[in-house]
Amino acid sequence: MKQSTVGVLTIGQSPRVDVTPSIQHILGDGVTIIEAGGLDHVAIEEMASISPDASDITYISRLRNGSSVKIGKSKLLPLLQKELQELEEKTSAVIMLCTGDFPTIQSRKPIIYPDKVLNSTVGAIMEKGTLGLIIPLEEQRNTLVKKWANDKLDLKVEVASPYEESDVFGAARRLRAQGASLIVMDCMGYNEAHKKDAVEGSGLPVILPRTLTARIVAEYIS
Repeated sequence: MKQSTVGVLTIGQSPRVDVTPSIQHILGDGVTIIEAGGLDHVAIEEMASISPDASDITYISRLRNGSSVKIGKSKLLPLLQKELQELEEKTSAVIMLCTGDFPTIQSRKPIIYPDKVLNSTVGAIMEKGTLGLIIPLEEQRNTLVKKWANDKLDLKVEVASPYEESDVFGAARRLRAQGASLIVMDCMGYNEAHKKDAVEGSGLPVILPRTLTARIVAEYIS
């Protein structure tokens, strides 16, 4: 199937100059990327309105000015849906630039969820054993442990944000010490340099969702 235009939908603000070049490199120059973001039409002074409540699921993403913001999932969903509807008019397929799950999002075009790609890939690689997760925020720990829960997998979790100075090397080393045999960096904000630090810190295979997802999309559109 030949497709030349792919959408990238971030939960923060577009353009994601910190992520899209990695995806473009894998898709190739013959593919046009069009970006949109759930917070594209939310002004800086309005950001408090999308902050997570105590009972909400917390996400974190990047704003256009380079800063990061915590987002409540319940407040994000209608904003994402609106941006997706407009993005689908211009593209043949859309990459969701978040490893969270969004079962209520409605789409008319194929939408590739890194969450599903990650889970399927890990399931294909390891049926049982100890899986290490590196996640951006401590407040995401319980949600992500539930997401990855599997009777055959023992989960170990360390926190190291991709959006500020953090010790990815140390987090990966601690996961290795806890018995992990594979590490997943569970956020699209992690980049190739973060993966390099994780590999060097642990000596283990490390899965980076942005490049893994881009390779799946490249296969689909080729």
